[in-house]
Amino acid sequence: MPKVELHVHLEGSIRPETVLKLAQRNNVPLPADTVEGLQEWYRFRDFPHFVTVYVAISKTIKTAEDIELIAREFLEGQKQQNVLHSEVTYTAATIEQYNGISWPDQLAALNRAREYGEKELGITMCLILDIVRGCTPERAMQVAHWAVEAHGNGVCALGLAGEEGRGTSQHYIDAFNYAHEHGLPVIPHAGETQGAWSVAECLRDAKATRIGHGVRCLEDMAVVESLRAGSVTLEVCPSSNVCLDVFPSIERHCLPELLKQDLCVTINSDDPPMFGTTLTEEFVKVARAFSLNEVELRKLSLNAARAALVSDARRAGLVSAIEGFRAN
Repeated sequence: MPKVELHVHLEGSIRPETVLKLAQRNNVPLPADTVEGLQEWYRFRDFPHFVTVYVAISKTIKTAEDIELIAREFLEGQKQQNVLHSEVTYTAATIEQYNGISWPDQLAALNRAREYGEKELGITMCLILDIVRGCTPERAMQVAHWAVEAHGNGVCALGLAGEEGRGTSQHYIDAFNYAHEHGLPVIPHAGETQGAWSVAECLRDAKATRIGHGVRCLEDMAVVESLRAGSVTLEVCPSSNVCLDVFPSIERHCLPELLKQDLCVTINSDDPPMFGTTLTEEFVKVARAFSLNEVELRKLSLNAARAALVSDARRAGLVSAIEGFRAN
């Protein structure tokens, strides 16, 4: 099935084989020196370990060429899954902080990869440049400036990611307002490790039309109504939710209730190798767990296409490709 993915992190998508290659090339020590060892290290244990792995992976990226490599490999993986378009969260501030690669050099590398994806693979990608929760408002504003300057040149939105419990989204309201003043959407993560209140504050502070995760909105029906009334799209990542103990298993996931509440839901992989999944596998898991048929699965993919931050012509093409698909 043709698919669109709205919630996936570029650094969190780097394959263990590539991390090992980058670490060896750039003389960066890692806890393991084999692919098998790295796969075990990748395996999700808890959120602090996840952050440790994420930062360590980011530190293996030392040059703009490294960034282009991981972006090209990401796009090749998306092509193999028939993902026609991806909106990819990218933490430029962390790469600059740890590796000293300027934002203009990062953007140029990412745009070379995007051009490769379009010309050689026939698929598209744009970037959600994210603020990391816990950073200063000044750093958040710098990221917002980067995102606004690159809007339409690779960047499609400003994001808010990181550990949801680290402060309130209100800390970054100036950055959100700056983005909106310049016509740039804001897409925050909320409502996964924190409750419905975190979704409500992001709707208020970020004026979000999409929420990364958002599954705990069901804890407050007033928040559900706000999402429904605002036609806000939820970027649901089932395996991430299970790994973070939001739900004990895929079978116990709230996806059926989200659909019953007539919310706009999409399926996404988040950090695929870290959560032991892919976008295709996420669709397979929810199809099996909830006996979803082809029409229901297609609707989930269509939701993503219609919520994508692309031109009207590109959106129409994505919708047409998904609507035209029929299983053999």
